[in-house]
Amino acid sequence: MAPSQLSKRVSTALLNALGAGVVPRLGLDHIAVGREKEVATLLQDLSNIAAGGATFRLVIGRYGAGKSFMLQLLRSHAVEQGFVVADADITPDRRLAGTNGSSLATYRELMHNLTTKSRPDGGALTMILERWIAGIQTQVAQETGLKSSDRGFDAHIEAKIRAVTQDVADLVNGFEFANVIIAYWSGYRSDDDLKKESALRWLRGEFSTKTEAKAALGVRVIIDDDTWYDYIKLLARFVADIGYKGLIIVLDEVIHLLKISTTVSRQNNYDKLLAMFNDVMQGRVSHLGIVIGGTPQFLEDPRRGLYSDPAWQRRTAQSALVSQSGMVDTIAPVIRLEPLSQSEVLQLLQRLAEMHKHHYDYSKTLSSQELKEFLSVISDRVGADKLLTPGEIVRDFMSVLNILHQNPHLSLSQLLQRSDFQPSRVSKVAQAKPNGEFAEFTL
Repeated sequence: MAPSQLSKRVSTALLNALGAGVVPRLGLDHIAVGREKEVATLLQDLSNIAAGGATFRLVIGRYGAGKSFMLQLLRSHAVEQGFVVADADITPDRRLAGTNGSSLATYRELMHNLTTKSRPDGGALTMILERWIAGIQTQVAQETGLKSSDRGFDAHIEAKIRAVTQDVADLVNGFEFANVIIAYWSGYRSDDDLKKESALRWLRGEFSTKTEAKAALGVRVIIDDDTWYDYIKLLARFVADIGYKGLIIVLDEVIHLLKISTTVSRQNNYDKLLAMFNDVMQGRVSHLGIVIGGTPQFLEDPRRGLYSDPAWQRRTAQSALVSQSGMVDTIAPVIRLEPLSQSEVLQLLQRLAEMHKHHYDYSKTLSSQELKEFLSVISDRVGADKLLTPGEIVRDFMSVLNILHQNPHLSLSQLLQRSDFQPSRVSKVAQAKPNGEFAEFTL
């Protein structure tokens, strides 16, 4: 899409996010450069999931290398293709395994961010259920000629709903899940908003006790720290049964698992992630994609990372044959993001400059030589050519574009030559020792 064809909403979101150093959630295709093999792999995963398969990927890259960008690009493609997508960042309060609600908090965040094409900003659970029921009503009306007020109409609908829920009832915890879906339908049919909301609360993991759930819905279990992943698998099967292509789960910032101070707790989280990995790789789940974003330290640190667990190291270590050949295997479970080439970075800067110009409606254009000059200046520091990331370069460039727009008499060369112009410094953490907290910056 040409910059002139971008809506103000999309260009505003892109410019605001990039200027603040965060990953946009809109318009990612417009600024995506390089990574063709990696993107092709993730798109093939979507095709496999839609066909009933399941995939698990670790996207590994140091801070600012484009890891979160890749995850959001996948999210955008998945939503556009008709998947249900849920994403969450792991934090000190949100884990994969834990007590006192720490792993349930991750499930709740995923449900809060549940997204579809018609509900791209999250909170799609209600819409998914209502759209499904409305579709069944239309189908029954067409097949039977009955109206919603006719006797027997509700019975036909309930039969179709039970046919779908029966498919998940045989899975682990599927019987209760099916009963809650039926309860939602019951509340929908009788205009009982309290019952509908109770069903939604249960599906979102918001009941704190089994007694409360039994009183509201007649079910004897709740989603908790131990069982949340079972319900992710159930949801994947359910959304596929009602017309979506599958469920994509995106988890970023898993470096926080490495930072768990207690060895037992950290290992429990790695074990939970391993169970998810094994489920997918052994074909025990369907219509589910799991994508994890992490740093090299999270994966390879021999003391605290996944490599501290022999089972993980055996499953994710790069083949010696691949390492010796200098080639990159993007179909392996681990996708390692290599640095962008200089030509790819220049292509990115050109796209950003064009977008900025059209958004603010000015005519001044930066030449290719000026873009090379900018890149040369910010790279002209000890180690910067190796340690600078696309994120750091883009943040500096957006600031430069803003200054030039607000000072039209100023040229890029004049700005770069000013004694008070200071591009972002390469973070000191990038030069930390290999065994330090920021070992992912070591090359």
